[in-house]
Amino acid sequence: MSDTHSEADLATTKLAFVRDDFIEQQEAPTREGGIGQWIRVNLFASVPDTILTVVMILFLAWILPPLLNWAFFNAVWDGANREACLGEDRGACWAFVEAKFAQFMYGRYPLGERWRVDLTGILLIAGTIPMLIPRVPFKRLNAIFLLIVFPVVAYVLLVGGYFGLPVVVTDRWGGLLVTLVVAIVGIVVSLPLGVILALGRRSRLPFVKYASIVFIEFWRGVPLITILFMSSVMLPLFLPEGVSFDKLLRALVGVAFFASAYMAEVIRGGLQAIPKGQYEAADAMGLGFWQKMRLIILPQALTMVIPGIVNTFIGLFKDTSLVLIIGLFDLLGIVQLGFTDPNWSSPQTAVTGFAFAALVYFIFCFGMSKYSIYMENRLDTSHR
Repeated sequence: MSDTHSEADLATTKLAFVRDDFIEQQEAPTREGGIGQWIRVNLFASVPDTILTVVMILFLAWILPPLLNWAFFNAVWDGANREACLGEDRGACWAFVEAKFAQFMYGRYPLGERWRVDLTGILLIAGTIPMLIPRVPFKRLNAIFLLIVFPVVAYVLLVGGYFGLPVVVTDRWGGLLVTLVVAIVGIVVSLPLGVILALGRRSRLPFVKYASIVFIEFWRGVPLITILFMSSVMLPLFLPEGVSFDKLLRALVGVAFFASAYMAEVIRGGLQAIPKGQYEAADAMGLGFWQKMRLIILPQALTMVIPGIVNTFIGLFKDTSLVLIIGLFDLLGIVQLGFTDPNWSSPQTAVTGFAFAALVYFIFCFGMSKYSIYMENRLDTSHR
């Protein structure tokens, strides 16, 4: 009797809970997926969302047609001079950008030596892309190349004076070249210096703590344009006679110190957000100060403040346009210089030039923003 009952229970269990095959995956119901569901959830989920969506549609319908007409349909794409861009029905003068494009990229860098700038850019891209992709191996060798080998090679290529390369003074640099040099140097220097300053400000040693505070508050309390002006005009007055520094080098030092002060406060916020238990756990493991920071605290702190770090980088990239105040023609400065050419003087020239500069800045800043979002999601350890 018991055996029969057990066999019946087993059969019932197998029939109710055990399957020999899987049901094939099916598409979600129309009301639960697809473009219609996305529109309903994201655009018309509530009355305020519906009103906002309608307002934005009306705004786009009002602004897009004239913008597209100006930028594409009525734009001038080819021309030898300003005559091509004159006329009431003319849109953007992209012929001006085409004619001045090389100047926007290289400034007054000698025409026959521009291959050196191109080679430097290729080396930078070749070293940066593998560094940004998490799964690419040999990260340590890649970092050594970017932080040690590449700066030396870039200096030799861009400045010259070695291996038979003619010297090109930095006064002849300009355009996107100067923008990238100032931004990259500022970014690369400000991050480690900001980490050191943030740790120094939280130090228990009075001298280290107050020296870091003075440095941070001084550089944060002075506008960047004043720092650049002081480095270009006032600093040479305090140097011994016959001693001078390159104008671009002075700008790089000022920008790097300025950015590092802001970076220090961003990183200090991340350090203060780490729970006390993390510090105590590292101490309990017998880790020294630098081991604790390198292995436990800083990885968590830097991950938490990725948006703030990238925001500082983006602000620094845009602030490179201020070097024009000391006579360095970055991308925006060289675009404005192109307006003085009488061969391209037209009502649309200035607007088109500024639109081109804005597009270049947007591409770089948007790229940094999207990559930071990717890294933030990849390193996210929360359970949401």
